[in-house]
Amino acid sequence: AVLVGVLIGLLGFGLAVQVRSNTSTSGLPAARQEDLVRILDDLSSREDRLRRQIAELEAARARLSSAGDTSSTALQEARTRSEALGILAGTVAAQGPGVVLTITDPDHRLAAEDLLDTVEELRAAGAEAIQVGGVRIGLDSSFTAADTGIAVDGVAVTVPYTILAIGDPPTLATAMGIPGGVADTAKRAGGEARTEERQQVVIHAVRPVKSPHYSRPTN
Repeated sequence: AVLVGVLIGLLGFGLAVQVRSNTSTSGLPAARQEDLVRILDDLSSREDRLRRQIAELEAARARLSSAGDTSSTALQEARTRSEALGILAGTVAAQGPGVVLTITDPDHRLAAEDLLDTVEELRAAGAEAIQVGGVRIGLDSSFTAADTGIAVDGVAVTVPYTILAIGDPPTLATAMGIPGGVADTAKRAGGEARTEERQQVVIHAVRPVKSPHYSRPTN
């Protein structure tokens, strides 16, 4: 119950931060009406998604509270949650609907932070699994400058940059076209960001499971 409560709190906090971030985005006063409508639809979709996640967590808590055989019910809930967290952490392969984003950069003007911003925008739009080039993105992924251009977790990625993301295709595609976002950044650099919606995106890359160096479970 405590874990469910913490997760619900984190989801609510994430929604608040995202709404605040989008309301303070530079360039909105000069955006076209259709762009503002797209941004509003994107925010509404994110809110609906977070509310569904909260409802699922509350339903899981209710099942655990009312089940006669709490041990087996808790074990099943733990297995289901483990599979979901494995996808979010990047430790298992994933497939599902999503988008394929291709970013061209003929003059090599895009920087590591531009790719990081792209990943953050996909995450904010609800992407559940992301792969950049051949690297699975996790909570501790790093984007750095390299001799060949940009490296993700120490692995060089080449132009054009290909990003796979699993999530709601229309929502992810809309997020990529928001004014001041990925498409505008690529265009200013002399390139282009093309988003293709697909009903089946397969992400094969996985992240290794790291053993903690300092933490250990309590009795």
